Amino acid sequence: MASHSWAFIPTFQAHKYFSFDTMGTLHPISLRLWKGAVAGQPFGSAIGMPPDCCRNAEGSSSRCILAPGSIFQLNLTVHLSCSLLLAFVHPPIQKGVAKAVEQEQPEGFEDPKNPNKVCKLLKSIYGLKQASRSWNLHFDERIKEFGFTKSEFEPCVYTKFSGSIVTFLVLYVDDILLIGNDVPTLQSVKSWLSKCFQMKDLGEAAYILGIKIYRNRSKRLIGLSQSTYIDKILKKFRMDESKKGFIPMQHGIVLSKTQCPVSSQDQDKMKSVPYASAIGSIMYAMLCTRPDVAYLVSVKQNPGEPHWVAVKNILKYLRRTKEMFLFFGGSEDEISVTGYSDASFQTDRDDFRSQSGYVFTLNGGAISWKSSKQDTIADSTTEAEYIAASDAAKEAVWLRNFLSDLRVIASISRPIDIFCDNSGSVAQAKEPREHHKSRHVLRKYHLIREIIGRGDVRICKIPTEENVADPLTKPLARVKHEAHASSIGMQYLDASS
Repeated sequence: MASHSWAFIPTFQAHKYFSFDTMGTLHPISLRLWKGAVAGQPFGSAIGMPPDCCRNAEGSSSRCILAPGSIFQLNLTVHLSCSLLLAFVHPPIQKGVAKAVEQEQPEGFEDPKNPNKVCKLLKSIYGLKQASRSWNLHFDERIKEFGFTKSEFEPCVYTKFSGSIVTFLVLYVDDILLIGNDVPTLQSVKSWLSKCFQMKDLGEAAYILGIKIYRNRSKRLIGLSQSTYIDKILKKFRMDESKKGFIPMQHGIVLSKTQCPVSSQDQDKMKSVPYASAIGSIMYAMLCTRPDVAYLVSVKQNPGEPHWVAVKNILKYLRRTKEMFLFFGGSEDEISVTGYSDASFQTDRDDFRSQSGYVFTLNGGAISWKSSKQDTIADSTTEAEYIAASDAAKEAVWLRNFLSDLRVIASISRPIDIFCDNSGSVAQAKEPREHHKSRHVLRKYHLIREIIGRGDVRICKIPTEENVADPLTKPLARVKHEAHASSIGMQYLDASS
């Protein structure tokens, strides 16, 4: 009410109006009105034609900004809105996108002067289909008034350049991370945001989205850790008192559908096991700061006891390594993006598909990584490695474009090196030849040849022992696993200080 989200109008002027509960969910007044809405008249189409979207900056985008931040001594500050509800009541309902929306007066907030009138919404509110989209459009409009420019390659990252002063703004729904090299400029941005929205300044960034940010300015280090979040998931799945694991999965273990429960008794037993919930919880850590468990995070349909044991082994490993940081910095050399690509041939025993993996590092730490099963069956290791390299090349193009937008890394004008440990796939990408063993490869994977040809990427051969993407395609022995994890910036705080 304080934000003037609605105006009172007589009931006969309302088209279709809805009730509003305390949680912000809209309900139709009657079954007749509900049927009218389904027919296409109001609720779905009234709020807007495009689908609902709540934009959130990707983890790789944030890491691309934080990684060079340790070198350029960028300051990190956090703005946090008071609540999601307050964020969503700022924007007006977009004209041309949404029709009029009316609702009856919220219970407990009836206006005694207008008891028989309904509310015509003037601003978006939580619970509307397009509330998040309206917030994104409104924020985009206001922040551009202050001179920020939206990145063409990441819609939740805004940049502002003024001579040697650079300022980055990263948006996570209604949380904001400000990064820049000039404190007065950051203060002016904060003042502007506070005038536009109900915001709370949290000062120097220590946490963002549950990720701890560590800084050592003297050694030019930035570290990211999720120890608090890992503690929470360990307690949630009752693994906080378990043994500590040294590796996420034992070398040589293979999981397949043959290990899924067959009898109704075994299936009923597995229904009480929080397998999917545990995988989802681990996945958030993997996406933010833990590339060392990327290969193991995938959901199996109808999981059996061996699959659950594998998940618990991952949790045991996270318990031992929860204090590990993903570090950036500490090097005096010119920083540049380096990529590594690898594949494991026909690792899936059910459909014989191979596993792809890639990781890109910048300033000593991983900024982007992925481990996924390939879409097609490869009939040779060369083909599997070629497919993996093609996926890595596409990610390299995005990284090169996005980092060029940030204007803080001079070396990004040069091609990004992607290292692969298979000579055949390197030859296929650099010097394509017609060969009866590769003529069947799908055309989309040959995009890597065009990317190399236009100078975005350079593919190079590397020994298998030095390929740090290896843990993203298969379980490794402890010594090799720890060595590769350290090579992509995963270290303990005492080891880096």
